[in-house]
Amino acid sequence: MTENKTFWESEEKKLEDRRQESICSGGQKAIDTLTKRGKRPVRQLIDDLIDPGTPFFELSTLAGFGMGYPGVEDVHCAGIVTGIGKVHGNWTMIMANDSRVKAGTYFPITLKKHMRAQAIAEQNGLNCIYIADSGGVFLPMQADVFPDDQHFGSIFYNMARMSAKGLRQVTLSTGGNTAGGAYIVFMACESIMIDKQSFSFLGGPPLVKMATGEEISAEDLGGAKVHTQVSGGADHLCRDQTHAIGKVRQLLSLTRPQKIHSHTYEAKEPKVSPKTLYDLMPISPHKGIDGRKIIAAIADESEFIEHKKNFAPGRGTNILTGKIRIKGFPIGIVCSNAAGIIFHEAAKKVAEWVIRCSYEKIPLLFIQSSPGYMIGSDAEHSGIGKYGADMVRAVSCAQVPRVQLVIGPDNGAANYGMCGRGYRPNFLFSTMRARTGVMSGKSAGGVLLSIEQAKAKAKGNPMTAEETNAFQQKMIDKYDGEAHPFFCGSRLLNDRVLKFSEIRDWLAMAFEVSLVKPIGEATFGNLRF
Repeated sequence: MTENKTFWESEEKKLEDRRQESICSGGQKAIDTLTKRGKRPVRQLIDDLIDPGTPFFELSTLAGFGMGYPGVEDVHCAGIVTGIGKVHGNWTMIMANDSRVKAGTYFPITLKKHMRAQAIAEQNGLNCIYIADSGGVFLPMQADVFPDDQHFGSIFYNMARMSAKGLRQVTLSTGGNTAGGAYIVFMACESIMIDKQSFSFLGGPPLVKMATGEEISAEDLGGAKVHTQVSGGADHLCRDQTHAIGKVRQLLSLTRPQKIHSHTYEAKEPKVSPKTLYDLMPISPHKGIDGRKIIAAIADESEFIEHKKNFAPGRGTNILTGKIRIKGFPIGIVCSNAAGIIFHEAAKKVAEWVIRCSYEKIPLLFIQSSPGYMIGSDAEHSGIGKYGADMVRAVSCAQVPRVQLVIGPDNGAANYGMCGRGYRPNFLFSTMRARTGVMSGKSAGGVLLSIEQAKAKAKGNPMTAEETNAFQQKMIDKYDGEAHPFFCGSRLLNDRVLKFSEIRDWLAMAFEVSLVKPIGEATFGNLRF
C-alpha cells in the first residue's frame, strides 16, 4: 500500500465518521421516541418511497456543523434530508424534515439546504416530494430566516413557480406544520395527511388562545380530517406512514416518463481501475497532479480524446481539454493538470473548448485543482486578464449542463473560471483533497503579515520574531481551516464531499439528471480577441 493510499483512506474514514455523526442525531433514544409516536426516521421513509433496489443520492450530508447559532452550535445535517432518487423510473428531488433535529426547525443553514435542493430540481426539471414535519422558523433568529429573499417565504415562491412549469410538488405531512411550515402542505399540487399524526395551521392552539381567546385542540384546529374533509387544504387522508408513502408513489405513478436529451453509448468500466486514484492523488493539496492519469481512472475504457494536446507546452497544458464518456454519457472535460496555474494560453484554450461544446450540446465536467491565474507583469502584458475574462464569460454563458469536481486547490479567480458555486453548475462535488478559498493559508498569511508589520512599524512598535511567527501561523490556520471540505460542506459550498471510490457513480447520476431537460441554443456575450 502506498503512502498516498494510506493517507487518503484515513481521510475518508474521517469523512465517513462525520457522515454517520450527521445522520444519527439523538441516537437510539430519538428513534425510540419516534416509534412511540407511530413514526419512523425519514431516511427509512425515503427508502420505501424510491423504487426498490435503486440508490438514494443524498446531498449536503455535512451541512450544519459548527454554525454557532444562539444556543445551538451544530445543526446535524442542517435538520433536513435532501437528495435524488427514482420514483417510477423518474429522477425526483426529495426534501424531508428530520424532526429529531430541533423538531425540524428552520435555521439559516436549513433554509439554504432546502432551497439548494429546490434550485437543483428547477434547474434540472425534477418533480419534488416534501416530507414535512417542522415547527417553522428558529424564532431567536427570525431576522435571519423570515423577511428577506432566500428566507422562509422563498420556499413557497419556489414551489409555486415550479408547479407553474409543470414540475409536480407533492407534500406528505408526517407531523406538525405550524405557521409558515403549514404552507408546505397548502402550496403543494397535492398533499397527504396522516390521521391523528399530521397537523397544519397558521397559528397553533396557544397562539389562537392568545389572539382570540378560543380554546381548541390541535386535532380540531388543523388535523388531518379537518384539512381533508372540511377545509380542503389537503387532498388525501392516510391511516399511517406506510399507507401515506404508498399514496405518494401512486400520485406520481402516471407522471410522464423522463427521457435523456443526449446520445449515449454502452457503459464501459475504465481500463485503469478507479482505485488508482488513491495512489495518484498527492497528499499535499498544493502539489501538482497528472490530469491524464486521473481522467483515465474516471473515463469509460480510460479513453480521452484530447483537444489541443500540444498547444503551448508547460503553459497551455496546465489545463487539459477533450472528450470522455462516463457510464455511456459523452462529456466535454476541462481538467487541471500539473501545477494547475492558469496561463493566458490555457485560458484561451478553455474558452474555445467551452464554446465548442456548447454548440455541440455536449455537457461539461470541470475537474478543478488550480491555485489561480498567473500573475506578474509578463502575464498582465500577455493579456491574462482579458483571456481569463473570456474563459469566465464562456463558462458563465454555456447553456449545457455543467458539473464541477474539486480535487485540489480551488483558489482565487480559478474558482470562477473552473465553474465554482457562483457560476451555478448543475452539481458541485468536492473530495477530501479539495481546498476552496480565496488563497492558500500560506499565501494569505504572507500577505496579511506584511500589512500587519507595516502597521506596527508605523506606530513605532515593530513586531518581534515571536509575534511574527504567531500571527502568520494564526492566519495559516484560519485560511486553511476555512478551505477544508468539512468547513465548506457544513456551509453548503458543495453538494457532497465524495470519496474517490464514489466519483464515477455520482458523476454519472449528475449528468443523467442534468440531461432530463432539453439543452438550449448557445449564446455568448462579448468576447475580447
